[in-house]
Amino acid sequence: MSEREVLESLRENARYSAADIARMTDLEESEVEAVIEELEAAGVVRGYQPVVDWDKLEDERVRAEVELNVRLDRETGYGDIAERLARFPQVRALRLVSGDYDFDMEVEGDSIREVSQFISEKVAPVPEITQTVTHYVMTSYKEHGIELGDGDDDDRLSVSP
Repeated sequence: MSEREVLESLRENARYSAADIARMTDLEESEVEAVIEELEAAGVVRGYQPVVDWDKLEDERVRAEVELNVRLDRETGYGDIAERLARFPQVRALRLVSGDYDFDMEVEGDSIREVSQFISEKVAPVPEITQTVTHYVMTSYKEHGIELGDGDDDDRLSVSP
């Protein structure tokens, strides 16, 4: 299916032109443009964002993965809680997951203090949230399918005879 091929190309590199994708998929450039327009109009493609290696910048961002447990009642479902949390600009991603906790939330801020205050003052007080566990990201090795770092794949120590 041409949609799948176009999507995979865009996921690989959102800066590919329609002409680039046409060459890679054996589609006509006009077909690629039409597919992209349809995917955008249908809300399948929701945006285009760069993958940033924050460790390469002096102006580093603090990122955290937050596990959330919730208690539902008759009037409140997972969607209601997700809608409330997703409105905060600090929340970069929010997923309902299986396992030991209910939601996995990615949060970003300018400092550990800012992220901690956001969680303690905005997230934890939500009545349905019963527990938060915060994991601060120390280093990212891969983001959105792209390996980060200096590009030196050989981490072995050299040995001299």
